[in-house]
Amino acid sequence: MVLGLLVRLGRSMRRKRTSSLSILSSKRAPKDYNKGKNCKPTGFHTRKGGYVVVDEKLPNYVVPDLTDFKLKPYVSQCAVEVKTTEATNAAK
Repeated sequence: MVLGLLVRLGRSMRRKRTSSLSILSSKRAPKDYNKGKNCKPTGFHTRKGGYVVVDEKLPNYVVPDLTDFKLKPYVSQCAVEVKTTEATNAAK
């Protein structure tokens, strides 16, 4: 009987590891908790609870000049096929 009790205690201790309980996930947290999706920090926290944004850590997007670009940024899902004279002359 004592051996059975010790076996049960050993099994329960193996199932509930303290390391897995310390991991905070969205399932173990309140409803408004959002852990994030691998985002890089843009600054650091100060000792008094503030946050300092470092300009070198901010993302820098390089966008080309599109002033005389012929294509539009939107493509319709229900596009209509338009026949042009260039397409018909090239087919002949």
